[in-house]
Amino acid sequence: MNELAQLVDKAAVKAIPIKQISESQKITLSDAYAIQKEMIALRIKRGEKLIGLKMGFTSEAKMKQMGVSDMIWGRLTDEMMVENGGEVSMGKYIHARAEPEICFRIAKDITGEVALNNLDEFVDGIAPAIEIIDSRFENFKFSLEDVVADNCSSTGVVVGEWITLSREISNLKMTLSFNGQVMAEGSSFDILGDPWKSLQAATRLAHQYGEQIKAGHIVMAGASTAAIFIEKDTEVSAEVEGLGKCGFKVV
Repeated sequence: MNELAQLVDKAAVKAIPIKQISESQKITLSDAYAIQKEMIALRIKRGEKLIGLKMGFTSEAKMKQMGVSDMIWGRLTDEMMVENGGEVSMGKYIHARAEPEICFRIAKDITGEVALNNLDEFVDGIAPAIEIIDSRFENFKFSLEDVVADNCSSTGVVVGEWITLSREISNLKMTLSFNGQVMAEGSSFDILGDPWKSLQAATRLAHQYGEQIKAGHIVMAGASTAAIFIEKDTEVSAEVEGLGKCGFKVV
């Protein structure tokens, strides 16, 4: 698995696409998560720090499309953080896309699965967010195992201002705009019917795979719209009804 982890990591660092792992060899979902863990370990060895998790396939339609019955998840490091209002270079990516999300900030360590109704004590903030995803595979095509091994395409995270905790976030309008023009529109309902359910699933899956969610970490709940390719000289912004806006510029 270490050789595959190095292959995917090199593709990410050099922004050079590679062929799908699944085209040349069969790997299981457990293998894919092992590759992901080793790939992140390489990043940590270079000095990066783990800052949280991101959830994927948080819509029933996407799970059905991929032929799975559960969500997937990836790890986030501090190197992936993009300052709200900051800039990113297209040269850093292969074929990056952006999607609007909701982000949770963790208040204290989570060491196991937490029931949905008990999550409040573990969270101290919610914010609008954007995830930049960039598959390391050619033509942005991959199998379930490929995308998990590739850390679920995690590349960049932009987080807006944190607001006071609210459980009423299950039907908020969410938009993604480029240079002020709305490119995608959805609802927080598209995130499992309620983004809090995504956070609950994160506690279950993290515990299942032996990953601790720590105080100060963030959890990206998943996208409410399709991901849209970003281009140079574009102001990218996301707005979540009642939570506010965040954004970045592509240079």
